[in-house]
Amino acid sequence: MGRSISIFTVVLVSAVAAALAQSASNVLATYNDYNPQQNGWDLNAVHAFCSTWDANEPLAWREEYGWTSFCGPVGPRGEASCGRCLRVTNTGTGAQATVRIIDQCSNGGLDLDTGVFQMLDTDGSGYAQGHLIVDYQFINC
Repeated sequence: MGRSISIFTVVLVSAVAAALAQSASNVLATYNDYNPQQNGWDLNAVHAFCSTWDANEPLAWREEYGWTSFCGPVGPRGEASCGRCLRVTNTGTGAQATVRIIDQCSNGGLDLDTGVFQMLDTDGSGYAQGHLIVDYQFINC
C-alpha cells in the first residue's frame, strides 16, 4: 500500500509541475507590427520563425487567432511552441485575448501583434508605458 501511494504521489506532483509550466504570471508583453491582414496571413511574408512548421497550414488556421512571438523557454528541438495557443490576460484591466504563437523572441515575455496589443490595452496604459503586464496560459486551439 505504501509503495502505491508514493507512486501516486510522484505522478501527481509531476502532473502539477507540468500544468504549472503551462502558464506564467506578470509577464512583460510588448508589441510587434506583423500586420497579418495586410500580409495575407502569410508567415513567410513576416519572416516568422514558425513558418518552417506552420506556413503551409490552411488560411483559416493562420487567421483564426491573433499572432504573438513567444519569448519564453523553447521546446527540446528549439521549436518555440510554434502553432500553440495562449490565453493572455492584461493584469491591469482583465481584458483577454487568444493568440497563436508564430514567432520567437528574446525579451523574456510575449511580443504581441499590434492588433492584439490594442485589444488588451483597454485603458491605454500599455501604449503609454510601451508594454503591458500580462498573465498567460497555454490552451488548446
